[in-house]
Amino acid sequence: MLIPATRSDSSSCTLPTLSCLMTAIKDFFSSFLLLEFLKGMVLTGKYAFRRKITLQYPEEKTPLSPRFRGLHALRRYPDGEERCIACKLCEAICPAMAISIESEQRADGSRRTSRYDIDLTKCIFCGFCEESCPVDSIVETNILEYHGEKRGDLYFTKEMLLAIGDKFEPQIAVCKAADAKYR
Repeated sequence: MLIPATRSDSSSCTLPTLSCLMTAIKDFFSSFLLLEFLKGMVLTGKYAFRRKITLQYPEEKTPLSPRFRGLHALRRYPDGEERCIACKLCEAICPAMAISIESEQRADGSRRTSRYDIDLTKCIFCGFCEESCPVDSIVETNILEYHGEKRGDLYFTKEMLLAIGDKFEPQIAVCKAADAKYR
């Protein structure tokens, strides 16, 4: 009589040996007595009476890294001039092709953006746009609580991005300063 190989035995038992027979009996009683189930219940019981670490989200928030990548923003210089020089590096490096930029020459010869759009439904929040920007114009803020009820709500224009940058500039500056030692 041949005894088939069991799941705990890696080699197949072709001859009826005592060790193969003992393994089959052990596996039978292990599954019959539901030992895996009992081990799981012991593990559950071990954690059931410990202190819980659940946070009540709207009131309590977990700390975010200064390198967290959330909602995009366009920054300005302290004198109010927008930083973006329309080099289009962020548009070129974006793997999701979520950024579109149009530029124009000004009367003083400088080049600035006339249109800067980000489609957040396409964006994968990789941070390449922020890394490629030579003047730190585009940044990803720590803002994670935003939503759109329809697709068009997540299409951010230049004016919207500048408004976000103006509103959260102190927070952006603190995060940039904390991240400076890693660059």
